[in-house]
Amino acid sequence: MLETRGAIDTISLMLLDSNIVNDLTPAELKLAAGYFSVRNLEKRSVIFKEGDAGTFMCLVCAGTVGISKSKHIEQDDESLKLALLHKGRTFGEMAVLDGERRSATCTAITDCTLLVLSKESIDKMIVEAPRVAAKLIRSMAVLLSRRLRMTTGKLAEHDL
Repeated sequence: MLETRGAIDTISLMLLDSNIVNDLTPAELKLAAGYFSVRNLEKRSVIFKEGDAGTFMCLVCAGTVGISKSKHIEQDDESLKLALLHKGRTFGEMAVLDGERRSATCTAITDCTLLVLSKESIDKMIVEAPRVAAKLIRSMAVLLSRRLRMTTGKLAEHDL
């Protein structure tokens, strides 16, 4: 386990605000909590940039996180604001699961508290607690699938 018992209890409570742990039993939740860490960020802190290596995913526990994507226009460094994420929302799962570079930039819009699950911790969980790791990874896949369906629906509405 990566975290102390007191921290595990705190992280367990924080995880309850997310759909990512819906399929875990209380014992599995406590076990999974040991692989997460808490990160506090000040307003305007960059969490990661588009193109960075995907070494961790996050769960918003407090505050607001903005997601933006570069428009890649030659003369314009503008970015497209994609979403604002609040308590209970996860982000960064794609890069952690597929090993690709970050597809967007994430920034703390307000002071934030995040739970962080690193690729290294996921790999360790797969070895030490494979059933719990499988349930978490499946939950991530379901969340990503739902987001893809919503995005596809929005694109269809705009005839793109």
